Amino acid sequence: MIRVRLTRGTDIGRLEAVERAAATLFRTLPDLAWLAEGRTAGPEAHARAVAQGLSWVAVDEADQPVGFLIAAIEDDADLHVLELAVAADHQGRGAGRALMQTARREAQARALSALTLTTFRRVAWNAPFYARLGYEALTAEAMPAYLLEALAAQAEHGLTDRVAMRLSL
Repeated sequence: MIRVRLTRGTDIGRLEAVERAAATLFRTLPDLAWLAEGRTAGPEAHARAVAQGLSWVAVDEADQPVGFLIAAIEDDADLHVLELAVAADHQGRGAGRALMQTARREAQARALSALTLTTFRRVAWNAPFYARLGYEALTAEAMPAYLLEALAAQAEHGLTDRVAMRLSL
């Protein structure tokens, strides 16, 4: 059974390990294997999301994080998913879906118009996963400035084949 709760400050120290465990799946993709050793969101991003009430963890039976989602509000209208990570040994059990549903409920409670994110277009557990949840890929013409800027920054760090996606509420 997957349980999702707000992230506590005491959880932050465990989230890098969750993110690293999630990233190990990139080792199966030669062009993206380097991401398994790449940088993580970092404690500052987690602390900022926790302070804004925009960070959730999926926890195991011992109430230890096995996945997380951090978000930010953009343009006073969208809840932007900054990072979703589920430890590799807990994937496929509904934790990612539960975290995304929690973010959707939060966006609705805040009367926001959409959820957005950026992700890899052709990685099976990325864009295809979000498409199954109802997210649609955006063209450059349809993207708000913050998504264009996010994709440009990601490209500068070697992240190509990225797509911005949106779920209208």
